[in-house]
Amino acid sequence: MILYAEVECFIYESQSLKQKRSVIKKIITRVQNDYNIAISEIAFQDLWQRTQFGLVTISSDNVQSERVIHQAFRLIDSFPEIERTTTTIEWL
Repeated sequence: MILYAEVECFIYESQSLKQKRSVIKKIITRVQNDYNIAISEIAFQDLWQRTQFGLVTISSDNVQSERVIHQAFRLIDSFPEIERTTTTIEWL
């Protein structure tokens, strides 16, 4: 099963695109390394304090896919400089 999630976030301390990219790069690297799922910034590339990530995981077990995605959400939530505002999950 393929599980796709979109996560919209607000970045509080970002005052430039350079600062935003620093935060995003840190989050993407940690999620990829810790959970081995695909993650990318998919929207709001030109805004300083807003971003949207796309996350995808593939597994033969629905429960395992959901577990991994929710662990990734908790990791994103653990960064104090970012707040997850909207999350949508879709099975493909």
